[in-house]
Formats: sequence, C-alpha cells, structure tokens
Amino acid sequence: MIIITLVAVWIDAFTRPGMTPEFLYETDPMPLYGLLKLLTSNYHILCVILPFLMVSLMAFLLVNFNTTVFFINERTFLPALFYILLGGFFPEYQLLNPVLPASIFLMLAIMRILEGYHKKGTAYNYFDAGILIGTGSLFYENLIWFGLLVIIAIVTIRTGNLKEIVISILGLLTPYLITFGIYYIIGKDLRELIDLLLNNLFVRSSEYIFSRLTVVALIFLGLLVLISLIKLIQQMNTKKIKSRKTFSIIIWIFLIAVVVYFAVPSASVEIIWLISIPISYILAHYFVFVKKKLLPEILFSLFFIFVLLIQLWYLK
Repeated sequence: MIIITLVAVWIDAFTRPGMTPEFLYETDPMPLYGLLKLLTSNYHILCVILPFLMVSLMAFLLVNFNTTVFFINERTFLPALFYILLGGFFPEYQLLNPVLPASIFLMLAIMRILEGYHKKGTAYNYFDAGILIGTGSLFYENLIWFGLLVIIAIVTIRTGNLKEIVISILGLLTPYLITFGIYYIIGKDLRELIDLLLNNLFVRSSEYIFSRLTVVALIFLGLLVLISLIKLIQQMNTKKIKSRKTFSIIIWIFLIAVVVYFAVPSASVEIIWLISIPISYILAHYFVFVKKKLLPEILFSLFFIFVLLIQLWYLK
C-alpha cells in the first residue's frame, strides 16, 4: 500500500523533471544545497530521483523511530503513509529542494535527542543533535530555528543541565564555524556568506498562490489534525513516561514549524516537509487508537481523495 501510494503520488513528478520552480532557495541557495544543485545541474532526472529517494528514506526513519522508542505503543506503518500523502498536497515541491535533506537531518536529530533519555551524567547526544540541525540548516536555513527544540528537549526530558544546553548550542554553531573556515581558506568573501545567511532568513519568499481545492483540503487537514491532537492530549496521562515525553517533543516540533511559517518572512509552504513529521505521528496515533472505526475510515478516505484530486488538478 505504501509503495503503491508513493509511486502514485510521485509519478507525475517523473514526467516533468525539467520544471524547477524559482523559489528563494533556488535563486539564493544555502552552501550545501548550492553544492547539491551544482552536482545535479546537468542531470535533470536526478532532480526527481533524489527527492523521491529522500522521501522513501524519511518514510523508513519515521517507522523505525516508532519501532525503536515504541511511543505509539503499536508497530504501525501509518506515519510513513501519512508523510507520503502530506507531501502530495503541494506537487510543486516534488522536485529537488533543500527542505527534504534538511528534514532528514531533523529526523536524525530527534532520534539522537531521545537516545539521551536514560543517559547518566552529561548526554553528548545533544551536541550531536545540534550538529545535525546545524548541518541541515546549511541546506535550508530555517531549520536553524529548530535548534530551540534541543534546548526544549533538555529541559523537558532531562533536568535542564546547563552544560548540556551549552554543548547543544556549540553543536549547532559547529557546522557554521567549519563553513566560515572553508570560505576563509579558499579565499571567498565572508561578507557574501553572511549576506547569504541573512537573505535566507529574513528576505520575504515569493507568495504562494493557493488554489481553491488546496484551501479546502488544508481546512480539512487542519480539522483532522486538531481532532487528532485533542485525542492525543486526552490520552497523554495514560501513557508511559518516555512516551509522554516523546509526544511532547513531537508537539513542540509542530508548534515551532507553525510559528516559523507564520513569523519568518523567508518561510513558505515548502515547510510542509518539516511539519509533516509531527503531523504524521499525531494522525497515526489517532487512527490507531480511535475506537469507532467508521468515522476514521471516512476521514482517511477523504484525506486520500483530496491528495488524489490535487495531483489531478496539477496535471491540468
């Protein structure tokens, strides 16, 4: 089901590999994304194959994370399925873009954060998580705001260890120190790098024009997420401590992504690849534990139909 859905959602992308939308991150790319673009510039098919493989990897990581931590309390492939479907809401972003590699680094950072739950003494996992988020932000600069997640996690699932907060910030800065060092060694203008970072953070992105169908689909998705979130909060006290803390981190990811979208000028709907991570888990939890199955089946069918209609609409 997941494999068929993945191919169905992405099949149109393979028929238009040369159509690359001109977003802010395309005209003024971050260093690592600029390097990735340079490597794939002469191979248009790679601009579809690579993001397709990245989404496949993300689907695997989403399932693997729940299997390892077991916070949903059931082994399920639903997070992978929802992540794939959520990406289908915006077909324009089913091409090479910096948010997909950034989302992989964010997912790896989340996994490292939770690995520090039972660590005795100083947990250097948070230094690793900082490095992962910092590296991911060299693809997509707005990932840097998720550095707050590491500090929130230290306060939430640890005891607010000041040393761990300091090393997490150092981890976040390390990729930038290395980048500035490389620019200095090869003789590139450091001022240009600073301007690049500031542009990717504070220059307003091109306004995305929502179709009526997409607006209706997003309203439906918003209501579904709200219902699922309420259901999750109601059941939080019945879960084990580690599961509660894991879900609290997931909710924080969702909140940070929403704030970044509305408050940061350079952020646009490409952030769907980041916000889909917490939404996939929140929806999966709802559909696993809801008792009456008729309503969830109707909601899931509508969800699937909306994605299908958007894909068909984009073909016009």
